[in-house]
Amino acid sequence: MSRLQVVSGKGGTGKTTVAAALALALATEGKRTLLVEVEGRQGIAQLFETEVLPYEERRIAVAPGGGEVHALAIDPELALLDYLQMFYKLGGAGRALKKLGAIDFATTVAPGLRDVLLTGKACEAVRRKEKQGGYAYDHVVMDAPPTGRITRFLNVNDEVAGLARIGPIHNQAQAVMRVLKSRETAVHLVTLLEEMPVQETLDGLGELRAAQLPVGRIMVNMVRPAPLGEGAVELSRDASVRPAVTEALAAAGLSGADTLVEPLLAQAGEYAERYALEGTQRALLTEAGLPLHELPLLTEGLNLAGLYTLAGELRQQGIQGTVR
Repeated sequence: MSRLQVVSGKGGTGKTTVAAALALALATEGKRTLLVEVEGRQGIAQLFETEVLPYEERRIAVAPGGGEVHALAIDPELALLDYLQMFYKLGGAGRALKKLGAIDFATTVAPGLRDVLLTGKACEAVRRKEKQGGYAYDHVVMDAPPTGRITRFLNVNDEVAGLARIGPIHNQAQAVMRVLKSRETAVHLVTLLEEMPVQETLDGLGELRAAQLPVGRIMVNMVRPAPLGEGAVELSRDASVRPAVTEALAAAGLSGADTLVEPLLAQAGEYAERYALEGTQRALLTEAGLPLHELPLLTEGLNLAGLYTLAGELRQQGIQGTVR
């Protein structure tokens, strides 16, 4: 089972929500997970209804069975200070550089370095062990950048090629890539059953595979309920059912059945059109050859209870960290 679970997806698909639900699902049965945020949006804090996450690991939830979810918001400037202390023992000199603005300058003008710092911090948590010899976390879940940027973000080895071919930065990038391209990692993509998110998901899968990064699963989020079965959908396309529908409405005791039947059939037609579109998109995703998980649309809105509901759905669907 992969220990680093990277979650990406097109903006608006709910990738942060899915990452949070996945962390909860993996933490059940007494496990410990670390949920990592790299974009500085504090979306995890909002979902778990907790205070703003600092640059330190903090427990934010208890999962069913006594497991724990910890969270970390990675600040690239502070991560660079850690890096400078780790490899160059700068101490107070590093803090002085921050005051002068040099740290912000470095992470801004060298995006490759920024990505090394962000991914490196997550990979360090994956490899970290306790004094007893076991891993500090059973799983690390990363709420990663959107699908359009995920391959470049994870392929840090190429990103730093122009920065350093030898030395600590190069060695750090190599160590990160050993984790990211191994079976310890699985990259999951979140989508909706709509044309643009599905196409971006398929394009993203192609890019990840070309970069030899380990793809995991496709998470279809916000799936709407299907109140009509296949037979009812087919009937809604048949104009000859109008008299039967009118008769059924009248038999149900509804007054004005003649005026109700047209808007009712129109609504059924819209549903049939959406049903067909979603079926087409689901078929395209199935052709990608990856495990497919579907999470329901929470009609009452997303809150902490809803997050636990989504985590339960993932557990029932047998979520694991397998890669393909």
